[in-house]
Amino acid sequence: MLGPVYFYAIVGGGLAGLQLALRLKDDVFFKGKKIAIIDPSFKIAKDKTWCFWEKGNSRWDSLISAEWHKGKFIATTTEENLELTLYSYKMLTSEKFFEYALAEIRKSEDFFLIEDEISKIDPVTMKAVGKKKTYNATHFFDSRIPSEYQETQDYTKIYQHFKGYHVKTETPVFNPNQFTMMDFRLTYKNSTSFTYILPFSATEALVEYTFFTPFLTEEEIYDKQLQKYLSEYLKLDNYEVLNEEQGIIPMTDFPFEKNNSPKITKIGTGGGWVKASTGYSFKHTEKKITKIIKNIKSGYEPSKDLFRSKYKFYDAIFLDVLARRNDKGEQIFSKFYQKNSVEEIFAFLDEETTFTEDLKIMFSLFDPEFIVSFFKKFRL
Repeated sequence: MLGPVYFYAIVGGGLAGLQLALRLKDDVFFKGKKIAIIDPSFKIAKDKTWCFWEKGNSRWDSLISAEWHKGKFIATTTEENLELTLYSYKMLTSEKFFEYALAEIRKSEDFFLIEDEISKIDPVTMKAVGKKKTYNATHFFDSRIPSEYQETQDYTKIYQHFKGYHVKTETPVFNPNQFTMMDFRLTYKNSTSFTYILPFSATEALVEYTFFTPFLTEEEIYDKQLQKYLSEYLKLDNYEVLNEEQGIIPMTDFPFEKNNSPKITKIGTGGGWVKASTGYSFKHTEKKITKIIKNIKSGYEPSKDLFRSKYKFYDAIFLDVLARRNDKGEQIFSKFYQKNSVEEIFAFLDEETTFTEDLKIMFSLFDPEFIVSFFKKFRL
């Protein structure tokens, strides 16, 4: 009886799959193990940007397109300057990431890039069925979103959906040293919606209109809001749109981790690696992979202790409030940024706080709606 063809198979060559592959490639512990990365296409994607905050330097610094040490939060009645004394806020394009990752992976004889689409993985036979072939491995890292997520109505689902214009202006408009985390002055029909700005120079920036809502919207709504913001808030009459980006990110308390097993580990969005309350994924992916590598080398299941239950509970409460009272987004985020330092905020969102620090954040956000959601989710 023939044994598995691959030691590991990574299903999906996106952010999580390629970050995992890079870490496996760089660790001598995995030297000589045949590893497949299976994806429908390895064409370089140029359709998105990832932003993240971190202290100090990282392996991505040579790839980042921009970096900021100051930010701001704007609401209808307040404006907060965010001084990132311990952190920096960094932007990385998907094009640069994929070019780097694929070039590095192709240098290793242990890796095999396979263009195919996997329809199912049998946890007994450890066979992955593709449109072209069937693949065997001793362990699968699977980034596909489970079908039950699409079908269930038992969990809260918020969508972070957005469209951005990379604009170029004729005259200086932007402060290249300060990004805008959220600007709530232009909202859409009592929803949690805001503008996000990443300035690259005084005349170029990514201006993005973003929703955190239980519903999606038509294409023309994004364009209408972006054009209104550029005209009425940035006072722009003449500008050129160099590029556009658009996306939908799930923000949910669905228990993706329940699909993990001793021989199949869910990763990326399909593994619940997107931070449910923010939609950020880049650094959370890096942390999860660090834990997976440590688990494997210690003889544990790769998915052991990937999540901390208290933060999943906090996220579930927040999402429930937004789902029930989507009009309260500006009020909640205003309290968040007015009553906490940016260092406290980032540490909390990075899931690196003590319970005492958590309580400070919670009291700063106090609203009766959180009590309703607390008991609702606590019963579950």
